[in-house]
Amino acid sequence: MRVALFLTCVNDTLYPDTGRAVVRLLTRLGVDVDFPPGQTCCGQPQYNTGYRHQAEPLARRFAEVFGGYDAIVTPSGSCGAMVRELYPRMGERARAEGRGDGLAATVAPLAPKTYELTEFLVDVLGVTDVGAYYPHKVTYHPTCHGLRGLGLADRPHRLLRAVRGLELVDLPGAQECCGFGGTFAVKNPDVSAAMGADKVRSAVSTGADVLCAADNSCLMHLGGTMSRLAVGVRPVHIAEILASTEEEPAA
Repeated sequence: MRVALFLTCVNDTLYPDTGRAVVRLLTRLGVDVDFPPGQTCCGQPQYNTGYRHQAEPLARRFAEVFGGYDAIVTPSGSCGAMVRELYPRMGERARAEGRGDGLAATVAPLAPKTYELTEFLVDVLGVTDVGAYYPHKVTYHPTCHGLRGLGLADRPHRLLRAVRGLELVDLPGAQECCGFGGTFAVKNPDVSAAMGADKVRSAVSTGADVLCAADNSCLMHLGGTMSRLAVGVRPVHIAEILASTEEEPAA
């Protein structure tokens, strides 16, 4: 199986350790991982702010770069949902506007083989115990795209429960949005900040050392809030927890 890592812009620019963790984890599980250097933005910022035609060249670029792989794995529920949910809608829209079936045909093969990391581990590799060791008290925030867009359900929890040394505690109000929402945080900063503060207070109430999620965009928002409030909880992407072992522990 030829697997491509779709790292995403946020991770590539701000959280490269998450990408390294994905490669380390999948390699440990016997997966051959490539990082296609031609990958760029998936087009989600343009699409979500109404510039939908401008997102189409990025969808075509994505198909060109990733089309030849058996599976595409991403440590981001939001970008995974862009490919799985919104690329097909872009193709349908182009058809409805009388621009032919070219875009729809280009993006159609991508959705069935694009997986968020925890999906790939549980559904494709068939594992929940990945041999991880992480001796910390952790609470998990299910991000909106992962929860509602991709339907990750209990996959992340099943993986975290199998990590040796990890104490997993429930997050009150877990299904509530953290307030980031991409451009929502820019357009509605006061509401976004209030929602983030609510989520952080919930995390603090658990007594956890670590707030975990499968999307660094949400963790960036929550991490900033935790830093400003000086609460002593730190944000960690689930890939970095699952990649941690006794021999190569995460920080």
